[in-house]
Amino acid sequence: MDYTRYKTLNVEKTDKVLTVTLNRPHALNAVNLELHRELSTIFAEIRQDAEVHAVVLTGAGRAFSAGGDLTWFQQMTSTELDALFFEARKLIFDLLDVEQPVIAAINGVAVGLGATLALFSDIILAARSARIGDAHVLVGLVAGDGGSVIWPWLVGAARAKEFLMTGDLITAQEAERIGLINRVVPDEALMPTAMELATKLANAPTRAIRGTKASVNKMLRDSVNLVLDSSLALEKETFRTADHREAVAAFLEKRRPNFKGT
Repeated sequence: MDYTRYKTLNVEKTDKVLTVTLNRPHALNAVNLELHRELSTIFAEIRQDAEVHAVVLTGAGRAFSAGGDLTWFQQMTSTELDALFFEARKLIFDLLDVEQPVIAAINGVAVGLGATLALFSDIILAARSARIGDAHVLVGLVAGDGGSVIWPWLVGAARAKEFLMTGDLITAQEAERIGLINRVVPDEALMPTAMELATKLANAPTRAIRGTKASVNKMLRDSVNLVLDSSLALEKETFRTADHREAVAAFLEKRRPNFKGT
């Protein structure tokens, strides 16, 4: 499999382990049009790569991903908006369908879609300095790109609604305590730990590992089938609201937003 065409993803293969790094460090790996399109194709390709037995997903620089790129949101055309939601649906189902185990190594903030990518992984490791949250509501959007599925699936509805409706970020330690992630490690140990675990899984009985993942993911897929299409449709509606336009403008102008509820 040739991954050299990817521009905003850095893909490296070491033995049976593939490391996929979100690679827009100057923007805290915020997801723009190009990165979103590449994320919507990479996992289907990985599934077809017979040389890959485990995947590590991380971010370049000091962030995992700061979520959607608001500069792109401000400039987005209606055609791009339609494509965004087609790709968003495909991305979640492709993540579920990757047969190889996926380990998220959260090296900094993981927000919005960044958090969704990490939390839909099979095993989630976080650096001690990492913070995690879904801040869709803070930019006037429904948490529709998977957050409304995966947060309640991992931590229960009550906790999920609190974090999704406030948009608050939590520390890696708190995320571990409530069961949102698997493990917190020292910052400098994050990638060595992730690679050690990925290598262990890559060299385990392949069919047993993949069958176990597929069995558990059948339950998660039921939740995705129940919720995702509705939540994406609700999110798409909020892209057209005045509150979303105000949130984007306030962010770019470095001021507090003045929401009107419209």
